[in-house]
Amino acid sequence: MEKGIVIYKSKYGASKKYADWLRGLTGFDCIEASKAAFESAKEYGTLIYCGGIYASGIAGLSFLKKNIDRLKGKKIAVLCVGASPYDENAVNQIKERNLKDALSGLRLFYARGAWDEKSMKPVDRTLCRMLQKAVAKKDPSEYEPWQKALMCAAGQKCDWTDPGYLKPLLEYLAV
Repeated sequence: MEKGIVIYKSKYGASKKYADWLRGLTGFDCIEASKAAFESAKEYGTLIYCGGIYASGIAGLSFLKKNIDRLKGKKIAVLCVGASPYDENAVNQIKERNLKDALSGLRLFYARGAWDEKSMKPVDRTLCRMLQKAVAKKDPSEYEPWQKALMCAAGQKCDWTDPGYLKPLLEYLAV
């Protein structure tokens, strides 16, 4: 495997956990997105961007958007981390929403994260509770996978992180 770097944005810790696991499994360097600069990324042949999903957006993806033209020729992958179980349709929607235009050719991978309303910032906790109230008005038999996960996790502390989610990404890197 060539020299690589993991750049991550972690709001509550799950994305950082995956970034740390990737560092251990690949030997890649690892840096938080807020501290990353193009100059530090250009020396690597492989770049993995890891960020949490919030309101269908991948946190901190602006680093790639800002630098994608200067990163041509590098192997780039995006690992998004969310609280919902893996659902191919949902991941495709995340890809369509986030990896468009210059980012459209990038590979997207998904890993399940964690949920802890008590550790959330007040605004995030309020938005989640509002979403839970809206979803609760629906017939549970019609919930989408993310809605079912949201309702099951309400008021609980859950950690679904698992290095097994990294297997498809690691296989991609090995090619």
